[in-house]
Amino acid sequence: MSATFTVDFFCSLDGYGMARGWPGYWGKEGPEVREDRVRTFAQDQVLVFGATTFRLFRKFVDEYDEPYYDSLNELPKIVFSSRLEDPLGWRNSTVIDEDAVTAIERLKRTTDVPMRSHGSISLNRALLAAGLVDRLEVIMFPAISGRAGEAALFHGGPEFDLELIESTVLDGRTQKLVYAPRLHGEIPEGAGPRLRNAD
Repeated sequence: MSATFTVDFFCSLDGYGMARGWPGYWGKEGPEVREDRVRTFAQDQVLVFGATTFRLFRKFVDEYDEPYYDSLNELPKIVFSSRLEDPLGWRNSTVIDEDAVTAIERLKRTTDVPMRSHGSISLNRALLAAGLVDRLEVIMFPAISGRAGEAALFHGGPEFDLELIESTVLDGRTQKLVYAPRLHGEIPEGAGPRLRNAD
């Protein structure tokens, strides 16, 4: 028994998850992006959040009308927090006051229901570093956030080698890239450009 853990990340070309002064989706959402979200959250899975992202999404599903928000409301949710307490204000939610790496490692061994985390930068950076992420799904919007960028999942974190599983263009401009991440190890002998007269 082993559950698949997916990290789901929206970003601009320069790797930022959000940008000050820009709207959601960098203002570049389209019908295929929304259809992808509907398909993604229609699947049987457990959603995993850090406390900050949980609070944001709990607010979003009340204030905004995205076609996949009904699925977010109905799916089981886990939030890692030492401060949040029941009632959590978002149905089908459970708080876990435990180290997330330890808990997710145990859950991956004891359940076969897939888990998915969207956003939650600190949480997902820790899970990636621990080698607990099986799939990394990146939806990259056609924008450069530059100095307005925030919430960069990969900046300053560990190094990874990525195996490309799927590549899709949504709405003719937004890339969806699905990878299997592996912590970067030693560079194989002979890799990279060869020196002249190396022999």
